[in-house]
Amino acid sequence: MPLSDLLPGRIGFGSAPLGNMFRDIPEDEARQTVDAAWASGIRYFDTAPFYGAGLAELRLGEALKDHRREEFALSTKVGRVVLDEIDASPRDNGEKGEVFRWGRPNRVVNDYSHDGTLRAIEGSLERLGTDRIELAFVHDVAQDFYGDEWLSVFETARTGAFRALDRLRDEGVIDGWGLGVNRVEPIEILLALDEPRPDAFLLAGRYTLLDHDRALQRVMPEVAGQGLGIVVGGPYSSGALVGGPNFEYAPASPELLDRVARIKAIADRHGVSMKAAGLQFSLAHSAVAAVIPGASKPSRIAEDQAAFDEKVPAAFWQELRGAGLVSPAAPLPV
Repeated sequence: MPLSDLLPGRIGFGSAPLGNMFRDIPEDEARQTVDAAWASGIRYFDTAPFYGAGLAELRLGEALKDHRREEFALSTKVGRVVLDEIDASPRDNGEKGEVFRWGRPNRVVNDYSHDGTLRAIEGSLERLGTDRIELAFVHDVAQDFYGDEWLSVFETARTGAFRALDRLRDEGVIDGWGLGVNRVEPIEILLALDEPRPDAFLLAGRYTLLDHDRALQRVMPEVAGQGLGIVVGGPYSSGALVGGPNFEYAPASPELLDRVARIKAIADRHGVSMKAAGLQFSLAHSAVAAVIPGASKPSRIAEDQAAFDEKVPAAFWQELRGAGLVSPAAPLPV
């Protein structure tokens, strides 16, 4: 089934902030944010055990429990198993550092094996309060988290997680699976394999207005050519595109901030919001089925919807391209 048929709508809800990403979010604020997403018409919700050691899944499951299951789609991730025991030692989260330091204190173990994948799905189903998940993404099996060991971790996933997810797809527990990563290289490798066959990918931060060259050259054409689809995570580049201080979970570089300033100057001249520029750029590629901006406040939902609906003049995109701020090969919104 094409990814666009699986997902209800082109804007989804990225729930990483509900795992207390960067700050301790009150329960009522988290609930109001999900309720605002639902009220705005969003029916696709993405989450992961990693987000606050299961906190985002618990909050999402609680907020969605009164809605009919057939009315919305869920994606979550495997590769990490949340345990009941408390984690007393500092967590090694790679480039993500202490992003979820305010999440639950439960121990989270990395496990890309066949049985670990089944345990991860079982835990997610319980926390989400459901018996099925539309999409399961193998999470962070890339160099940004595992450094020089990432290829050996990928191989463990190939012989473990991938085959377990194939089985769960055959059993109807999930409708499809793929990778949920912040780098293009794991997707390239999986696309080149004869088997197993993925259904979709979640690519975070790599097909955005600020960073799209590598994905455009090495991933997007192959994904489209194989009839698969991509969910774009982090369309605002961890907030850097819309005035935030961070890019890739760390302070943005002066060079990147200069690029943002140049884009914003052109956007201001054309009366275009930066959120509209970021959201609509990512959606313009035929391989992209949906985008999932993260939100931790109800007001952010309204901003995202307005950005999706905003009319952006063609002259804005042409000026960006003329200034070298958009790849010559990137499809532009029409």
